[in-house]
Amino acid sequence: MFHFLLTPIVTYNFVLVAAAVIPAVALMIMVYKADKLEKESAGLLWRLVRGGILSALLASVEEYVAVKILGHFVPENTVLYNIILYFLIVAVAEESSKYLLLKKNSWTSREFNGQFDGVVYATFVSLGFALWENISYVMSYGFSVAVVRALTAIPGHACFGVFMGVFYGAAKKYSNRGHETVSKICRFFALLFPVLLHGLYDYIATTDASGGNISFMGFVAAMFIVSFIVVKRASKNDRYIA
Repeated sequence: MFHFLLTPIVTYNFVLVAAAVIPAVALMIMVYKADKLEKESAGLLWRLVRGGILSALLASVEEYVAVKILGHFVPENTVLYNIILYFLIVAVAEESSKYLLLKKNSWTSREFNGQFDGVVYATFVSLGFALWENISYVMSYGFSVAVVRALTAIPGHACFGVFMGVFYGAAKKYSNRGHETVSKICRFFALLFPVLLHGLYDYIATTDASGGNISFMGFVAAMFIVSFIVVKRASKNDRYIA
């Protein structure tokens, strides 16, 4: 009897998890296939995805503490509150956590021998983050959220990872050539660009809610198209840097 009662529940939860995971995995495969120079090992890619999951947990703690502090100094539902929340708390916490786990799991790897590898690594970390975040949202709010996030949040995190990876790969190239100052500048931009994009993404999503999210969807589409072009060009121009 209990078997028949539990089967629909288990099946429904499996569908929800699949709906949360599949979009992220699909984008991982797309970026993986774009690496024409030399494919990365499954072990390294799994460590990067796992790092992305850990970065999601780390960022959630940072955001919780920072939001509590912010509420004591700035009134909620104000422009200043939203700017600080989305640009200086959420974006910084999430992108810095991703970058920390990205660098920890890949910077000294022997496999990091092509500039496009930086794009692959950063995107896998970002999509690991998005995958875990997506599961939590979908399990809480249902299948309809999975559809919306498949078109917005998952591509959004992938785009943040692409821009992080372009500068991260360049940083590794300059570091290998002994140009540490330029490498540090690239690493700074590897964090700055995703933070700005992420903050803008969240801010537009919130302020455009009353307008039917037309501006927001346009922003996501434009960001995804630009990221797609960047991936294509970076893949085509990839060179060994080791």
